Amino acid sequence: MTMASPSLPTRLLAECLGTAVLVTFGCAAVMVDGLRDGALGLVGIAITWASLVAILIYAFGHSSGTQINPAVTLALWSTGRLPSREVAPHLIAQLVGATVGSALTVWLLGRGAGVAMTTLSVDPVRGFVVEFLASFLLMATVLGAGVDERTPRGFAALAVGLTVGLCVLVAGPLTGASMNPARSFGPALMAGDWTHHWVYWVAPIVGMRAAAFVLPRLGVASTKAITDA
Repeated sequence: MTMASPSLPTRLLAECLGTAVLVTFGCAAVMVDGLRDGALGLVGIAITWASLVAILIYAFGHSSGTQINPAVTLALWSTGRLPSREVAPHLIAQLVGATVGSALTVWLLGRGAGVAMTTLSVDPVRGFVVEFLASFLLMATVLGAGVDERTPRGFAALAVGLTVGLCVLVAGPLTGASMNPARSFGPALMAGDWTHHWVYWVAPIVGMRAAAFVLPRLGVASTKAITDA
């Protein structure tokens, strides 16, 4: 017996909750590291983000697909895997979740170590390239491990989580390794600081849409697209 697909409200609730959990625990790791004089370190923070993403994919994958990222949503839409009418509701759910998650983290831990904003330690052009490359790699993994029907089921969460951890290790000291406009939006809103915030929207969206354009032409994730009908 085939189970019915979750309704749109159910999927949006899963996206909102998933994004809130991602931002709450991920940003909390960054803030705790600051409050405890580097107790976690870069490796600990990378493991936190990698574990979070993997856990959330296992938890919400069957409900919403665990997009929890506006850039992923737009990339899937660009390939026809998400109907146009569902794009805006998904983006709103993700941004609301990110805002709630960031507000909760600030309420719990205070502002003693900042609000875990993603900031650039390089110039904006290099920062854009770093976020573009990390986002391209992340979307390539999503398509290859999570969307392509030839990939054995059950490995997507591990593959995507490891990719996020790798990107945090490499790009974290340079840009914060956002790869996710919602992850950057919540803390920026809490801080009221939008310095170079455009990088954290444009680079992930362009990088992931580039991957969504290139990978199918390499024979990856070239399954039939969803229609708006």
